[in-house]
Amino acid sequence: MREQLQKRVEQLREEFENGQKMLTDLESRQASLRETLMRIAGAIQVLEEELSKSAENDNVENIIAS
Repeated sequence: MREQLQKRVEQLREEFENGQKMLTDLESRQASLRETLMRIAGAIQVLEEELSKSAENDNVENIIAS
């Protein structure tokens, strides 16, 4: 009985260690994904600002041409 319990403890410790490794990996991947999303959001913002400026310039040119 004691031997079975000891084996089970060893199995659970191994599963726990594997779980910790997986969690660390997932946390690292999550941080990397957050950084990527922040860069994409920044690029979107810059492009939207450029589009807005371009639209304003087009409106001014249309008013001047009228």
